[in-house]
Amino acid sequence: MHYPLLLIFVKITIFSLMLAIGSNLCFEEMLSLWRKPALLLRALLAVVVLVPLVVIVLLKLFNLPPEVITGLALLAASPGAPLTTKRAQKAGGRFCYAASLQLTLAILAVCVTPVTLGIFFSLFQHLVEKVTILEVARQVIMVQLLPVSIGLLLQKFTPKFAENIAQPLNFIADILLLLLVILAGILGIPLFFKVWGLPMVVITIMIIVSLAIGHSLGDHNDDTQPILAISCIARNVGLALFIAILNDVQQQVIPTIIAYVIVGAVLGGFYSIWNKRKLEKQPS
Repeated sequence: MHYPLLLIFVKITIFSLMLAIGSNLCFEEMLSLWRKPALLLRALLAVVVLVPLVVIVLLKLFNLPPEVITGLALLAASPGAPLTTKRAQKAGGRFCYAASLQLTLAILAVCVTPVTLGIFFSLFQHLVEKVTILEVARQVIMVQLLPVSIGLLLQKFTPKFAENIAQPLNFIADILLLLLVILAGILGIPLFFKVWGLPMVVITIMIIVSLAIGHSLGDHNDDTQPILAISCIARNVGLALFIAILNDVQQQVIPTIIAYVIVGAVLGGFYSIWNKRKLEKQPS
């Protein structure tokens, strides 16, 4: 697939995922977390500050190939994966908190992603900034904030219509995301083995530390710990790939992104099983 077609497909996929989120999750669910500012600040500290900080430390400590550095930087700058709510529920978390955090991260990505990328650009010379920070912000508005806003407005003014299209939108968005991951995997196969060895060790450390950060900053008297832990590792792969295409480095970073998805799914799955068993043992 040529570059223009791949870019269009990624745009459609992200737009569909964000529209599905906006159509399925309402303002009231989003505000449930905003009404608890201490919990909200801890969540944002974990997902958008500490996880990128961990990546910066790892990239400074280990001598990694430029394409791996770029891939991890893009992932660190792309919080709020579209499937976070589903993954968090499997770990035993509450839907309301997961939905509120997911919506919040999707909206804040407009400023969080460009700022985080700007920090990485200034710290690592291997990252070549071909697209300006303002251009990244503009593109994130188009593919993330706009569809989320459309979905929320549909719920506000045409709730019946929003309810009717919510499930079909979810299905279409999930299929598109699956196709995108498969396509990225096919494109990255020739370079995938470059991620073995030290890069894979760094990716594993990044995921384990991110899980620990989220779990420790969640409310210890509630089931928000698994949601925040999963949210820390669930980076927005579609957005990261989208920015990579804008910078014309998609072929180099795809192996790192795919490796992160695979290791994150495995370690996140083990964490979910452990946490659900821990919750089941607690007295009701």
